[in-house]
This record gives sequence, C-alpha cells and structure tokens, in this order.
Amino acid sequence: MALVIAIVFAGVVLFAADRLLLWMESRGHINWRRKGRKKLAEEPTTGLDAMLSDTSHR
Repeated sequence: MALVIAIVFAGVVLFAADRLLLWMESRGHINWRRKGRKKLAEEPTTGLDAMLSDTSHR
C-alpha cells in the first residue's frame, strides 16, 4: 500500500512541476514544451562576444 501511495505522490509532484513550468513559459521566463529550443546560430552575438572578437573598433 505504501508503494502505491509513493507512486501516486510522485505522479502528483511531476504533474505539478509540469504545470508550473508551463505557467512560467507562458510568462516568458523559460522555454519548456510548447516553444521549443532556440537555434543558437540565429541568435545575435552578445556584447561579450563582440569584445572578445579579433576585430577591434578602436
């Protein structure tokens, strides 16, 4: 009986975590299931990348 309770509890925790992450995704904080991953090749370079690049603007 304790095993059944533990499995049900684990299922409830996983469901709650999934709903929390979906809510956070709808707010724009993370990408979880619905938006997918960003393609890094299409992302603009950051300021740090620009500072460390070989071409200097001095």
